[in-house]
Amino acid sequence: MIIKLENSNEDIANKIYTIFQSSYKVEAQLIDVPVFPPLLRSIKDINMSKTDFYGFSDNNCIAAIIEIEIENKQIEINSLTVDPKHFRKGIAGKLIRFVLETFEFTDAVVETALVNKPAINLYNKYGFVEFKRWNPSHGIEKVAMSLKNAI
Repeated sequence: MIIKLENSNEDIANKIYTIFQSSYKVEAQLIDVPVFPPLLRSIKDINMSKTDFYGFSDNNCIAAIIEIEIENKQIEINSLTVDPKHFRKGIAGKLIRFVLETFEFTDAVVETALVNKPAINLYNKYGFVEFKRWNPSHGIEKVAMSLKNAI
């Protein structure tokens, strides 16, 4: 079941933080970087965020989270994390599908590390295509992907 997570609630922000930490540690190892900016995000940052968080609940436990921002019918996926205990269950795809089917949009965008092939392949599966590559100051080469929607 997919539910909206009220990140302004401190307990919920703590749960989001815990999943972010465990998932992003795996991603940092996958892309082989010693410092991974998403791991620097604090509970307070999550608690104060104006973005929307949705969680996939499995047996009353949050197994995965998607964080989105919608402005002018553009969906920006800011994060998509799965608790490592729930990898390879198709949950990330369910969250992507939920967002794409629930909200009216003209296009959706997401960014990830260029070397994060599992994430790129997942977004490709849902129709996202690369439109930009760049190397930010933190040194992890990134790729931006988008999905156009003919409303």
